Formats: sequence, C-alpha cells, structure tokens
Amino acid sequence: MFKASIAETTISDSLSARRGDEAEADGFDGDPRSLWDRVRRRLRAEIGEEVYLSWFARVELDGIFSETVRLSVPTRFLKNWIQQHYIDRLTSLWREEISGSRVELSVRTAVLRGPGQTPMIVRSEPSVSPRQPAEAKPAATVTLAAPVSTPDLGTGSPLDARLTFGTYRLGSSNRLAHAAALKVAQAPAGGPAVFNPLYLHAAVGLGKTHLLQAIVAAGAERGRRVVYLTAERFMYGFIAALKSQSALAFKEQVREIDTLVIDDLQFLQGKSVQQEFCHTLNSLMDSGRQIVIAADRPPSELDALEERVRSRLAGGLVVEIDPLDEDLRLEILASRVAALAQQHPGFSVPQDVLQFIARNCGQNGRDLDGALNRLLAHNQLTSRAITLEMAEEAVRDLVRSSEPKRVRVDDILRVVAKHYNVTRADILSQRRTANVVKPRQIAMYLAKMLTLRSLPEIGRRFGGRDHTTVLHAVRKIEGLVGSDSALASEVETLKRLVSE
Repeated sequence: MFKASIAETTISDSLSARRGDEAEADGFDGDPRSLWDRVRRRLRAEIGEEVYLSWFARVELDGIFSETVRLSVPTRFLKNWIQQHYIDRLTSLWREEISGSRVELSVRTAVLRGPGQTPMIVRSEPSVSPRQPAEAKPAATVTLAAPVSTPDLGTGSPLDARLTFGTYRLGSSNRLAHAAALKVAQAPAGGPAVFNPLYLHAAVGLGKTHLLQAIVAAGAERGRRVVYLTAERFMYGFIAALKSQSALAFKEQVREIDTLVIDDLQFLQGKSVQQEFCHTLNSLMDSGRQIVIAADRPPSELDALEERVRSRLAGGLVVEIDPLDEDLRLEILASRVAALAQQHPGFSVPQDVLQFIARNCGQNGRDLDGALNRLLAHNQLTSRAITLEMAEEAVRDLVRSSEPKRVRVDDILRVVAKHYNVTRADILSQRRTANVVKPRQIAMYLAKMLTLRSLPEIGRRFGGRDHTTVLHAVRKIEGLVGSDSALASEVETLKRLVSE
C-alpha cells in the first residue's frame, strides 16, 4: 500500500508540469471528481430523481485514462442494463467535459470501496504524432494498478436514516419483535449478548429491515461496533477476499464486530460462503458477540443452508412478524402522510381515504407507500383534490382482489404447525402421539377442503401416506366438527388464517 502511494505521488509530480498542455489537448479542465459530479447532475436532471436513484446511484468513477472514462457498477445486471439503455447518453455527457472521450463500464468485484475512498485517476501521455522525431518520443505510458486490499466491511451496507425505533409503529403483529430488537439495541458496550442469535422472519414489507437498521443506529449511539450487512454484501465481500488473497484479514475484520446484523439471509448462496458464515457465527457467539438476522422464512425452511447452520440459528430467539392488522396499517399511513407533508407543504389525506387504503390496499408497508405515492402524484401533477372518488381511481390496481386466495398445502402446514406448536417435520413424520396426530389430521382435512388436490396427491405431500389415510382423517375431522363446537371454532380460525 505504501509503495503504491509513493508511486502515485511520483506520477502526479511528473505530470504536474504538463497539466496545462494535457488539459488543452484532451479537454480536461479540472479535478476528475468535479467532472463526474457535473455529469451526474446533468444526468439526474434529464432522467429524473427516481430513475437516477434506481440505476445510477451506485455507479462510481474508477479513473480517466487518456480519452477513456472508466465507470464501475456492483453487478453484471446493472452493467448490461446501462450499456443497453444509457451508454450513448453517458458518452455524450462526458464528451461535453472531455472532447472525444469514450465510456467503459466494468463490474466491481476485486475491491469493495468504503465511503471516503476516492478513485485513483491516472492519465496517460498524449499519443505520439507520426511526424514527431524518434528521439522526441515521450516515455512509455505508465498505468498504476490499484493495490490489492481487504474488502472494507467496516461501514457495512447503506443505511436509511429514517429507519429508527422512533419511527417504528407498533401493533399486535410486531410487538414481540420490536421488544426483542430494542433489548438487543440497548445492551451496553462490553455487556453480554441478548437472545443470541436474534432471528426475525416475515414476508416482504412487514418491517424486518426497519428493526435491523434501528438496532444499528441505537447500538452505535451506545458505543458498540455494530455493522449491518445484507447477505449479498457478506457473500461478495468474502468472494472478493478470496480473489484478492486476503480471506484471513476479512475474517479477522468481521470477527472484531460487537454486533453483526445480517439482512435477507435467504439469499446466502455457495458452499464456501455458507461455511464461512457458519464459522463466523460460531466464532462471534462463542466470544459473546451479538448476532441479529432477518429472513423471509424461519430457519427450518431455509433449505439452501446446511443443517448445522439452521440448527444454530434456531437455537436463539426466533420471532415471526405477522401481517399488519387494519389499525396498524392506518397508523402507519398517518405517519407516512405527516412525513410527506413536510416535503410537500399542503399535502394531506382525508381520514375516509386513509381508512379506504388501510382496508383495501395490501397488508404491508410497501403497498401502503405505493398507494400514498399514487395519491401524491395525482394531487401534485393534476392539482386534483384528494377525495375518496379520486383515491378509488388512483389506486384501483392496488386494491386487493375479492377473489379468494389460492391456498397451498405449504400454507396449511405452516399455519397448523404454528397454531398447535409443533413443527412441519412433526406433521410429516411417522409419529403417532396425540399432540401430532390431531394437527396432522386437521391439516389433511383443510388440504381437502381448501385445495383442488386429490387424496393421493395430499397423501404424497404428507410424508408419502396412502390416500386411505387421508380419507380417514377427513372423515374423522368432519364428524368431530359436527359434534364439537370448540373444534369447529378452531378449524374456522385456521381456515381464515390460511386464506389471508
């Protein structure tokens, strides 16, 4: 690293005398970062804030080499998309800064740069004119490669400053998850871990990421070294460390963290990455460090992970965040409207419109945000007052269909197992104890009543059982429902839960 810095300084000094001539020849008139800032501002103004943030927020300037501008992006998909849709416009904007320049896109894989690290700019000498005497040839072009370094995970994945405990809205569906997250966040620096690991799971848009980032914000205020990583960032960080032959330094860096927060664990792929994650998990927990993880399903259903990883995750506190009830959705809408009103003075939504959205537009926070953005757009762009009639028109494609949800056997197994405090594996096993037989028979009954599957198909989904076993279970539960009002009520509750 020190050698690279010295070499870079030498190159900078050797070029300083020619900077004026080079700038005039190549159209370069300032700091490359300033050029990149001007290009980004014009691009943002042309394509709009939303498109810019979606596709260009993670584009970085890697260097300017003679007339070649090298930009990098984090994924191959992003590179291909920009190459197909915007490369000509990017080239045009850069040519306004550097005459005759061209743009090259690459995928960042070897080094994960943290905030504050600037791209290394290396400019080659101007090309030699064919008429120039041989003795007047300039020195050969010098290209200084970036030094190989350990991927920097100290800053973690990007955080949203709005996602704190103060902005989190509580209801019956998320109260336990919030209490557990707050307990972890308030643990003093150097103190013992709490509920280790804490594992939160829920469907999309129910507040997992909000709680995780709130833990990071609160933990940092108490002097803890807290790092928030998506599973993708952890995965690519480890792969990059392997490529740069700095895997040992990567491991040491991760294991010096007080609280490691991993989001979207279901996306963790690759045997070597999973092994390293398992080793990291064991190392941090054995040394009393805190682990917090979120995923879209419980540990037992993370089929891509090895059994030993699932077992270790299940050994902590596992909390599910349920779908938001209508009262909580209404409270979330009110807080989002207040936030939008600060950005757009005069924006307000009548109570009857909020109730309509809470009742009809999805069951998670992202659905609610989408509905409010529709109202804001119609209000700001067409100057129409927000009324119930206008709202019905603006969000008509977001309104939940009145058609019944298509029920899957997996949904039935999940709901029944949770209701009777058994596992999915118990229901599918050959065990015949009373606490397992009853949920199994009720699940078979619901599969017959709520799905279009035949008895043999249901039998295969329930551990390869014969269709006569399924028929016996269906007839037994039918008979009990007719004579046992308590069981009938239980079954109706389960039907409702499965169908939501």
